[in-house]
Amino acid sequence: MAETSSPFAGDGPEAQFRKALAAGEFNIQQCQSCRKHVFYPRALCNHCGSPQLAWNKASGDGTVYSASTERYRPEQGGDKSIVVVELAEGPRLLSRVTDIAPADVKIGMKVKAHIGEDSGIKMILFRKA
Repeated sequence: MAETSSPFAGDGPEAQFRKALAAGEFNIQQCQSCRKHVFYPRALCNHCGSPQLAWNKASGDGTVYSASTERYRPEQGGDKSIVVVELAEGPRLLSRVTDIAPADVKIGMKVKAHIGEDSGIKMILFRKA
């Protein structure tokens, strides 16, 4: 009897995603059954339920879908943008736009992903494109 590979065996999808981030790579999954991209990393496609997910390098291109400002006192680092970015590949993710004032972040703004760090944690952040 042939052995089948379980999508739940070995390092989970989040661990694989974080390992790639630590290596400076922004990867997202693409379902090999329905061909749609998936984010946040999963063991099964959230579109069709297939376990056939492959990792691909993300383009990093996106558009601000929603924007807000998280308020902090100046001694705590000041205000930060909170955005939902729609990636060129389709999925949306929650992040921040860096290098510009939160008030200058607008819905529809084109952005480009970069790997940044906050409180010692690697994460996907965006800059105005």
